[in-house]
Amino acid sequence: MKTLADLANDLGHGRTTSRALVEACLERIGDPSGEGSRVFLSVAAEKARAAAEYHDRLRQAGAPVSRFAGIPVSIKDLFDIAGEVTTAGSVVLRDASPASRDAVTVARLRAAGMIPIGRTNMTEFAFSGLGINPHYGTPSNPFDRATRRIPGGSTSGGAVSVADGMAFAALGTDTGGSCRIPAALCGIVGFKPTAKRVELTGAVPLSTSLDSTGPLAPTVRCCAALDALLAGEEAWETAELQPTSLAGLRLAVPQTLVLDGIDPTVARAFDAALKTIGTAGARIVDLPLHELTELAAINAKGGFPASEAYAFHRSLIAEKGPLYDPRVLTRIQRGREQDAADYIELCRSRIAFIRRMNTATADYDALVMPTVPIIAPPFAELGNDESYGRINLLMLRNPTLANFMDGCAISLPCQREGEAPVGLMLVARHGADRRLLAIAAAVEAVVTPSTR
Repeated sequence: MKTLADLANDLGHGRTTSRALVEACLERIGDPSGEGSRVFLSVAAEKARAAAEYHDRLRQAGAPVSRFAGIPVSIKDLFDIAGEVTTAGSVVLRDASPASRDAVTVARLRAAGMIPIGRTNMTEFAFSGLGINPHYGTPSNPFDRATRRIPGGSTSGGAVSVADGMAFAALGTDTGGSCRIPAALCGIVGFKPTAKRVELTGAVPLSTSLDSTGPLAPTVRCCAALDALLAGEEAWETAELQPTSLAGLRLAVPQTLVLDGIDPTVARAFDAALKTIGTAGARIVDLPLHELTELAAINAKGGFPASEAYAFHRSLIAEKGPLYDPRVLTRIQRGREQDAADYIELCRSRIAFIRRMNTATADYDALVMPTVPIIAPPFAELGNDESYGRINLLMLRNPTLANFMDGCAISLPCQREGEAPVGLMLVARHGADRRLLAIAAAVEAVVTPSTR
C-alpha cells in the first residue's frame, strides 16, 4: 500500500501517471480471483479513465494541479454522487431518484483532483459493526482468505478496497466505529473526527447525533491529509502533519469494560504496543474510569441510533419493510421503544456523561485501548442471530465510546508482522482532532508493522 504522499511525489516527478494508477486499481477490482465484485456496488471505470487523462494532460502541460490530483479513491455507498442513486447498501432505495449533486465531501475530493473509482459495499444503512450484507454479498477480510473472515463494518467495502489495492484511500462514515472497526480488522488506519468537523450534507443518515465522516487509508499521515481536505481547511495541501514526541505524553488505559473478553492475539499485540510506547517515553497509566459502566443503562432502549434511524426509516418500513435485512430492521425498530420523554432524557444523560468523562480524563492526552477485543471472526461463526448479535455488540463496544463522548478517535495497526490484524485505538476529547493525529503518527512509528 503506497501512501498518498508517495503517490503525489511519483505523479509530480513523472514516475507514474494517473491513468496508470487508475488502471492498476481497475485491474485489482476486476480480478476474478479477488473480492472486487463484492467490494464495489458500482465501478466508474470510464469516468475514472477520463478524469485520469485530464489530470495527466494538465501535468504534461505544466499547469498547476492539486497535490493529490489523479489519485483514485473509493466512496462508501452512503454518499451522493451526482447522477447516481445512493442505495446505502440496501435494495430499499434502488428506485430512488438519482442525486442532483455530489455530497459535500465527495465534492471536496473532486475539487482536490481525487478520482472516485466506485461505490463500495457496506452494511445496509450502516447499522452494524460486522460488515455483513445479504443483498450484495460481503467481501472477505484480506487476512486468511482461505478461512473467509468478516471485514468489519459498516464501511466494509471501503476497508477492503484500500487493503487490496483497489483504491488508495476510502471515504467512510463512523457512527459507532464504522471507519475504525473495518480498519482494525483489515490492517489499515481509520479515523473518526469530531462529529461536526466534517460536513454530512449528502450522506444518508444513521444517527444525526453520532454520525461522523472520516477516511480509511494506509497510514495516519494519509488520514490526516484527507481529514484536513474533508473538513474544508483552506491550507489542507500544506498542512503537513508533524508527529508529536512520545516523551512525556500521558496515555490512560481504561480498566473498565474495554478490556473485557479480549482474545489472546489482541491481548498480546496490545500489551506489546503499550510496552513499546512506554519505552519510547510515554507515561502509560491504568485508569479505573468506572463511568463506562453507565453506558448500558443510558442506551438500554437502543440509544440514538435506534431512535434517530427509526425517525428516518418509519415510512420506508411501512412501505418496504420486507425488503430490509431482518437483522438491520430489528435494530431500527427498537426506536419504537422510545417516546419523546425517553429521547429528551437520553440527550440529558449524554451531556452529563460527557461532562463526567471530561473531568475523569482531564489529566491525559488520550485514552488508549484495543479498537476491538477480538480478531476478525470467520463468517461461519455468525450463522445464527444469537452469535451475530453477540459478536456485533463486542465489535461496537469500544469504538462507540468516542461517538457517545462526542470526541475523536483513530485506529492503527499494532500486530506483529504476519499475524492477524489488531487495531490500537486512541481517543481524545471534542475538537482535539489534529493533536490526536499528531500523537497517533508518533505511536504509529513505533507500533505499526510496516513502519517500525
